Amino acid sequence: MKLFGSSGIRRVVDREFLQLTFDIGLAVGNSYHSVVLGCDTRTSSDAMRYAFLSGLLSTGAAAAHAGVIPTPTLAYATRHFEAGAMITASHNPPQYNGIKLINPDGSAFDSTQREQVEQMVSTKSSKTARWEEIKNCTDYPEAVAQHVERILADFPTKLKLKVVVDCGCGAASAVTPYLLTRLGCDMIPLNCQPSGYFPREIEPVPENLGELVSTVKSEGADLGVAHDGDGDRIAVVDEKGRFVAADKLLALFARQLGARVVVTTVDASMLIDELGFEVIRTRVGDAFVSDELRRRAARDIEGEFGGESSGCFIFPRVSLCPDAIYAAAKIVQIASEHRISALVDQIPSYPILRGAVPGDKATMDEVENSLKRQVESGGRLETTDGLRLAFGDGWLLIRPSGTEPKIRITAEATSEKRAEQLYNLGLKTIEECLAREERATT
Repeated sequence: MKLFGSSGIRRVVDREFLQLTFDIGLAVGNSYHSVVLGCDTRTSSDAMRYAFLSGLLSTGAAAAHAGVIPTPTLAYATRHFEAGAMITASHNPPQYNGIKLINPDGSAFDSTQREQVEQMVSTKSSKTARWEEIKNCTDYPEAVAQHVERILADFPTKLKLKVVVDCGCGAASAVTPYLLTRLGCDMIPLNCQPSGYFPREIEPVPENLGELVSTVKSEGADLGVAHDGDGDRIAVVDEKGRFVAADKLLALFARQLGARVVVTTVDASMLIDELGFEVIRTRVGDAFVSDELRRRAARDIEGEFGGESSGCFIFPRVSLCPDAIYAAAKIVQIASEHRISALVDQIPSYPILRGAVPGDKATMDEVENSLKRQVESGGRLETTDGLRLAFGDGWLLIRPSGTEPKIRITAEATSEKRAEQLYNLGLKTIEECLAREERATT
């Protein structure tokens, strides 16, 4: 039974999913004897929380509820427990909910852990405890204070900036405004009441942040920041009201942190390579970035930073969970020393094209065979996640969607013409392979 996507488990909330959530709680409780739980602001989060807790507690495991908090805040609290469970669907629409399972170092459950949970749910092999072994759930109200104090320890100077904060009425509403106020900012809140309803599309992408942009301009603010539903993603608007691309934020953070190694995903911009970092690329999904940072940390390698183009950034000194709350403090600190627009304009930009066509994983073998011919013309074929054909002046990525019956195409190059050429190569290759498949079945 396949339950996990690239970032936990997510589905539309219904009776079947609530039953599944109970079974997942059972499976987790059979392997982890102390678990801290948190929720985002969705109206279904209480139902999901109680379903998960019912399964977890029935195994005799100890559980603590930290309340409505961001995922990175829960991840930081998990260091005191064997595991953490966050009830959230992150940036998905409000009818969705889900579960993220977290290790004490803040990393998401790895492939072995995920497979263990899936196997126990599929075979219904979880065991329950005798009645006298079942415990009550306790409260863990100190999670927010602990996370905020840890962040403040890295930012001792009062940062007197005017900052607009749009939390989308998500879980970060309880933390980021408080943190930035503690840092000394003149904080202008947008959608910072944790209502359970999202007043804008919750993913913090440019088309959803018009109110943030207009408020930064009208208020003459130094900066604008926005979060998704569970506070593991950040978007930034500079003092001119311009959206800062997440790839540029990745480079900006890496530079300011003095990182030597940047762990990112196969679909991140090649500008990271151009800036002289040692770049390690993983599959798409912050959990895979976290996995790689975790493996490298075991070898005591320092000077590392990780993130991806979705706006997830991982600060290993604090946690291996994407931490948009820490990122908010960091970008405010940077803005107190330099104009964000000037720093961003110093980072190179390359044209990038993204799209998708109907298709599935079965088509990918044919696509790979077709792309191998391009290697002879100077390309390098990489198979970390899907198929990435890299050239000296650009790259093409073809990979099946993890959530829809689609094949995604991404192309980036040093010129618009070359990016279009690579994108069209991907599109033509897929269409030819699909046509051959259709002829073979008729």
